Amino acid sequence: MAARVSDWYFTNGNTPEGLKTQVDDIRAKEAAFGRTRPRAKIGINAFGIVRPTEAEAKAELQNVLDHAIPDAVRGFHHEVQNAGNASPEKEGNWAKSTFQDLVQYNDGFRSNLIGTPEQVAERILALKDHGADLILLGFLHFQEEVDFFGKHVIPLVRELEAARDAKAVAAE
Repeated sequence: MAARVSDWYFTNGNTPEGLKTQVDDIRAKEAAFGRTRPRAKIGINAFGIVRPTEAEAKAELQNVLDHAIPDAVRGFHHEVQNAGNASPEKEGNWAKSTFQDLVQYNDGFRSNLIGTPEQVAERILALKDHGADLILLGFLHFQEEVDFFGKHVIPLVRELEAARDAKAVAAE
């Protein structure tokens, strides 16, 4: 459906390489359908845990996992596996999801935006490089973490993009 008529395709969290596989599949299907409208844009789910140190970010991730309700996560996994059985490939979106992936819905931890501002900025660029036009980002403590993200990550992403652009222009 995304390949034929959608303006946007939203996917579960994934690694940059996993995202690229999905984007390549969508692009191939767009071509096969002879799509004449602009290509579908790609949005990916992610969950951000950004802290001054990697150790602090990993400790917060562990805190989230420690407070997960195992029966609820397993129940969700069971039901999405059942739903996946109705898909053409008989697996659906969550076929390869781990317990940790499912603690944050839609595999948000799999995008690995967990670490220092520098690490997360680099990972955002990797997702963009592999096809993400939008990152649908969630946070545990929304107000505080969005503020921190805006002050400490977004400027780094912009700096890294500007440095890439300057390097590309210099190479021409």
